[in-house]
Amino acid sequence: MSDIDLPLPPWRRSVPKRATTTRPPLSQEQIVQAGLRIVTEEGIDAVSMRRIAATFNTSASSLYAHVANKDELLQLMFDQICADLPMPAPEPARWQEQIKELARAGYTLMVEHNDIARAALATVPTGPNALRMSEGMLAIMLAGGVPPQIAGWTLDRLFLYMVADAYESSLHMQRVSGGRTTREYFDEFVNQLTDYYENLPADRFPNIRANARVLTSGDGDQRFNFGLDLLIDGLGRYIENER
Repeated sequence: MSDIDLPLPPWRRSVPKRATTTRPPLSQEQIVQAGLRIVTEEGIDAVSMRRIAATFNTSASSLYAHVANKDELLQLMFDQICADLPMPAPEPARWQEQIKELARAGYTLMVEHNDIARAALATVPTGPNALRMSEGMLAIMLAGGVPPQIAGWTLDRLFLYMVADAYESSLHMQRVSGGRTTREYFDEFVNQLTDYYENLPADRFPNIRANARVLTSGDGDQRFNFGLDLLIDGLGRYIENER
Protein backbone atom coordinates (compact mmCIF):
# COMPACT_ATOMS: atom_id res chain seq x y z
CA MET A 1 0.00 0.00 0.00
CA SER A 2 2.75 2.43 0.91
CA ASP A 3 5.01 3.85 -1.75
CA ILE A 4 7.58 5.10 0.76
CA ASP A 5 10.29 3.00 -0.90
CA LEU A 6 9.69 4.56 -4.32
CA PRO A 7 11.02 7.91 -5.57
CA LEU A 8 8.43 10.69 -5.69
CA PRO A 9 7.29 11.43 -9.28
CA PRO A 10 8.35 14.96 -10.30
CA TRP A 11 4.74 16.14 -10.69
CA ARG A 12 3.81 15.26 -7.11
CA ARG A 13 4.81 17.25 -4.09
CA SER A 14 5.62 15.76 -0.71
CA VAL A 15 2.85 15.85 1.87
CA PRO A 16 3.59 18.31 4.69
CA LYS A 17 3.53 17.05 8.25
CA ARG A 18 0.57 18.24 10.29
CA ALA A 19 0.25 18.84 13.96
CA THR A 20 -1.07 15.88 15.93
CA THR A 21 -4.55 16.03 17.46
CA THR A 22 -6.48 14.11 20.08
CA ARG A 23 -8.61 12.40 17.41
CA PRO A 24 -8.01 8.70 16.66
CA PRO A 25 -5.23 8.63 14.04
CA LEU A 26 -6.18 8.05 10.42
CA SER A 27 -4.08 6.12 7.96
CA GLN A 28 -3.66 6.55 4.23
CA GLU A 29 -5.06 3.05 3.75
CA GLN A 30 -8.28 3.93 5.61
CA ILE A 31 -8.73 7.03 3.47
CA VAL A 32 -8.15 5.11 0.25
CA GLN A 33 -10.57 2.33 1.24
CA ALA A 34 -13.23 4.90 2.11
CA GLY A 35 -12.73 6.50 -1.29
CA LEU A 36 -13.07 3.13 -3.03
CA ARG A 37 -16.34 2.43 -1.23
CA ILE A 38 -17.74 5.76 -2.39
CA VAL A 39 -16.59 5.40 -6.00
CA THR A 40 -17.96 1.86 -6.23
CA GLU A 41 -21.37 2.84 -4.89
CA GLU A 42 -21.78 6.35 -6.32
CA GLY A 43 -19.06 7.09 -8.86
CA ILE A 44 -15.93 9.18 -9.00
CA ASP A 45 -17.73 12.53 -8.92
CA ALA A 46 -19.01 11.70 -5.43
CA VAL A 47 -15.47 11.40 -4.08
CA SER A 48 -14.18 14.46 -2.27
CA MET A 49 -11.88 15.11 0.66
CA ARG A 50 -14.81 16.57 2.60
CA ARG A 51 -17.02 13.57 1.87
CA ILE A 52 -14.36 11.11 3.00
CA ALA A 53 -13.58 13.15 6.11
CA ALA A 54 -17.25 13.01 7.06
CA THR A 55 -17.13 9.21 7.14
CA PHE A 56 -14.52 9.50 9.89
CA ASN A 57 -16.33 12.36 11.66
CA THR A 58 -13.41 14.69 11.11
CA SER A 59 -12.47 17.68 8.95
CA ALA A 60 -11.00 17.53 5.46
CA SER A 61 -7.83 19.19 6.73
CA SER A 62 -6.99 16.10 8.79
CA LEU A 63 -6.71 14.07 5.59
CA TYR A 64 -3.91 16.22 4.19
CA ALA A 65 -1.39 14.65 6.55
CA HIS A 66 -1.78 11.50 4.45
CA VAL A 67 -2.95 12.64 1.00
CA ALA A 68 -1.85 15.82 -0.77
CA ASN A 69 -5.12 16.45 -2.65
CA LYS A 70 -8.00 14.75 -4.44
CA ASP A 71 -5.93 14.01 -7.54
CA GLU A 72 -3.40 12.09 -5.50
CA LEU A 73 -6.21 10.30 -3.66
CA LEU A 74 -7.67 9.10 -6.96
CA GLN A 75 -4.25 7.84 -8.03
CA LEU A 76 -3.86 5.98 -4.75
CA MET A 77 -7.33 4.48 -5.17
CA PHE A 78 -6.54 3.30 -8.69
CA ASP A 79 -3.25 1.85 -7.49
CA GLN A 80 -5.03 -0.04 -4.74
CA ILE A 81 -7.28 -1.94 -7.15
CA CYS A 82 -4.16 -2.91 -9.11
CA ALA A 83 -2.99 -4.72 -5.96
CA ASP A 84 -5.75 -7.29 -6.48
CA LEU A 85 -4.35 -8.37 -9.84
CA PRO A 86 -2.31 -11.60 -9.57
CA MET A 87 0.96 -11.41 -11.47
CA PRO A 88 2.22 -14.75 -12.81
CA ALA A 89 5.79 -15.63 -13.69
CA PRO A 90 6.46 -15.36 -17.44
CA GLU A 91 5.76 -18.47 -19.52
CA PRO A 92 7.41 -17.82 -22.89
CA ALA A 93 5.44 -20.57 -24.65
CA ARG A 94 2.10 -18.93 -23.82
CA TRP A 95 3.05 -15.30 -23.38
CA GLN A 96 0.20 -14.00 -25.56
CA GLU A 97 -2.46 -15.81 -23.54
CA GLN A 98 -0.86 -14.59 -20.31
CA ILE A 99 -1.12 -10.97 -21.45
CA LYS A 100 -4.74 -11.49 -22.48
CA GLU A 101 -5.57 -13.07 -19.12
CA LEU A 102 -4.04 -10.13 -17.25
CA ALA A 103 -5.80 -7.59 -19.48
CA ARG A 104 -9.17 -9.27 -18.93
CA ALA A 105 -8.59 -9.40 -15.17
CA GLY A 106 -7.52 -5.74 -15.06
CA TYR A 107 -10.52 -4.68 -17.12
CA THR A 108 -12.88 -6.63 -14.84
CA LEU A 109 -11.39 -5.03 -11.72
CA MET A 110 -11.92 -1.56 -13.13
CA VAL A 111 -15.51 -2.31 -14.16
CA GLU A 112 -16.25 -3.64 -10.67
CA HIS A 113 -15.25 -0.24 -9.24
CA ASN A 114 -17.68 1.85 -11.26
CA ASP A 115 -15.87 4.66 -13.12
CA ILE A 116 -12.52 4.45 -11.29
CA ALA A 117 -10.92 3.98 -14.73
CA ARG A 118 -11.40 7.71 -15.28
CA ALA A 119 -8.63 8.33 -12.73
CA ALA A 120 -6.14 6.64 -15.08
CA LEU A 121 -6.95 8.75 -18.14
CA ALA A 122 -4.51 11.52 -19.16
CA THR A 123 -2.01 10.34 -16.55
CA VAL A 124 0.56 7.61 -16.00
CA PRO A 125 -0.16 5.50 -12.89
CA THR A 126 3.09 5.30 -10.93
CA GLY A 127 2.05 3.69 -7.66
CA PRO A 128 3.80 0.51 -6.54
CA ASN A 129 0.95 -1.78 -7.59
CA ALA A 130 0.47 -0.17 -11.01
CA LEU A 131 4.24 -0.37 -11.55
CA ARG A 132 4.14 -4.03 -10.52
CA MET A 133 1.46 -4.62 -13.16
CA SER A 134 3.50 -2.82 -15.82
CA GLU A 135 6.67 -4.66 -14.83
CA GLY A 136 4.90 -8.02 -14.95
CA MET A 137 3.35 -7.46 -18.37
CA LEU A 138 6.61 -6.13 -19.75
CA ALA A 139 8.48 -9.16 -18.41
CA ILE A 140 5.99 -11.51 -20.08
CA MET A 141 6.27 -9.80 -23.46
CA LEU A 142 10.07 -9.66 -23.33
CA ALA A 143 10.21 -13.35 -22.36
CA GLY A 144 8.05 -14.09 -25.40
CA GLY A 145 10.57 -12.41 -27.68
CA VAL A 146 8.82 -9.07 -28.25
CA PRO A 147 11.43 -6.34 -28.93
CA PRO A 148 11.72 -3.85 -26.01
CA GLN A 149 10.40 -0.81 -27.90
CA ILE A 150 7.44 -2.74 -29.29
CA ALA A 151 6.72 -4.18 -25.84
CA GLY A 152 6.84 -0.71 -24.30
CA TRP A 153 4.49 0.80 -26.87
CA THR A 154 2.16 -2.19 -26.56
CA LEU A 155 2.03 -1.67 -22.80
CA ASP A 156 0.92 1.92 -23.38
CA ARG A 157 -1.71 1.00 -25.98
CA LEU A 158 -2.97 -1.96 -23.95
CA PHE A 159 -3.51 0.07 -20.79
CA LEU A 160 -5.32 2.76 -22.76
CA TYR A 161 -7.55 0.11 -24.36
CA MET A 162 -8.41 -1.43 -20.98
CA VAL A 163 -9.05 1.90 -19.26
CA ALA A 164 -11.12 3.40 -22.09
CA ASP A 165 -13.30 0.30 -22.43
CA ALA A 166 -13.86 0.09 -18.67
CA TYR A 167 -14.74 3.77 -18.48
CA GLU A 168 -17.19 3.53 -21.37
CA SER A 169 -18.80 0.54 -19.64
CA SER A 170 -19.28 2.65 -16.50
CA LEU A 171 -20.99 5.39 -18.53
CA HIS A 172 -23.49 2.84 -19.85
CA MET A 173 -24.06 1.48 -16.35
CA GLN A 174 -24.92 4.96 -15.08
CA ARG A 175 -27.81 5.04 -17.56
CA VAL A 176 -29.45 1.93 -16.13
CA SER A 177 -32.51 3.24 -14.30
CA GLY A 178 -36.24 2.84 -13.91
CA GLY A 179 -36.00 -0.60 -12.37
CA ARG A 180 -34.41 -2.09 -15.49
CA THR A 181 -31.70 -4.70 -15.30
CA THR A 182 -28.38 -4.19 -17.05
CA ARG A 183 -29.38 -6.79 -19.63
CA GLU A 184 -32.67 -4.99 -20.31
CA TYR A 185 -30.87 -1.68 -20.74
CA PHE A 186 -28.39 -3.08 -23.25
CA ASP A 187 -31.06 -5.00 -25.17
CA GLU A 188 -33.08 -1.80 -25.55
CA PHE A 189 -30.01 0.22 -26.53
CA VAL A 190 -28.95 -2.32 -29.17
CA ASN A 191 -32.48 -2.73 -30.55
CA GLN A 192 -32.90 1.02 -30.91
CA LEU A 193 -29.54 1.39 -32.61
CA THR A 194 -30.22 -1.52 -34.96
CA ASP A 195 -33.60 -0.09 -35.90
CA TYR A 196 -32.03 3.30 -36.55
CA TYR A 197 -29.37 1.82 -38.83
CA GLU A 198 -31.91 -0.24 -40.75
CA ASN A 199 -33.96 2.86 -41.50
CA LEU A 200 -31.13 5.03 -42.79
CA PRO A 201 -31.46 6.22 -46.42
CA ALA A 202 -30.31 3.29 -48.57
CA ASP A 203 -28.84 5.57 -51.24
CA ARG A 204 -26.51 7.32 -48.77
CA PHE A 205 -25.68 4.55 -46.27
CA PRO A 206 -26.17 1.25 -48.12
CA ASN A 207 -23.52 -0.70 -46.21
CA ILE A 208 -24.53 0.41 -42.74
CA ARG A 209 -28.18 -0.33 -43.51
CA ALA A 210 -27.51 -3.74 -45.02
CA ASN A 211 -25.22 -4.80 -42.17
CA ALA A 212 -27.07 -3.21 -39.25
CA ARG A 213 -27.42 -6.42 -37.26
CA VAL A 214 -23.79 -7.33 -37.77
CA LEU A 215 -22.67 -3.88 -36.62
CA THR A 216 -24.68 -4.13 -33.41
CA SER A 217 -24.01 -7.79 -32.61
CA GLY A 218 -21.98 -9.08 -29.67
CA ASP A 219 -21.89 -7.97 -26.04
CA GLY A 220 -19.26 -5.90 -24.27
CA ASP A 221 -17.12 -8.85 -23.23
CA GLN A 222 -17.13 -10.33 -26.72
CA ARG A 223 -16.08 -7.03 -28.24
CA PHE A 224 -13.40 -6.47 -25.59
CA ASN A 225 -11.92 -9.90 -26.24
CA PHE A 226 -12.03 -9.32 -30.00
CA GLY A 227 -10.06 -6.09 -29.62
CA LEU A 228 -7.63 -7.81 -27.28
CA ASP A 229 -6.98 -10.48 -29.90
CA LEU A 230 -6.28 -7.79 -32.49
CA LEU A 231 -3.76 -6.08 -30.22
CA ILE A 232 -1.89 -9.09 -28.86
CA ASP A 233 -2.02 -11.49 -31.80
CA GLY A 234 -0.63 -8.74 -34.02
CA LEU A 235 2.58 -8.69 -31.96
CA GLY A 236 3.63 -11.98 -33.54
CA ARG A 237 4.76 -10.26 -36.72
CA TYR A 238 7.27 -8.16 -34.80
CA ILE A 239 8.83 -11.27 -33.29
CA GLU A 240 9.19 -12.82 -36.75
CA ASN A 241 10.78 -9.65 -38.12
CA GLU A 242 13.24 -9.58 -35.25
CA ARG A 243 14.54 -13.09 -35.91
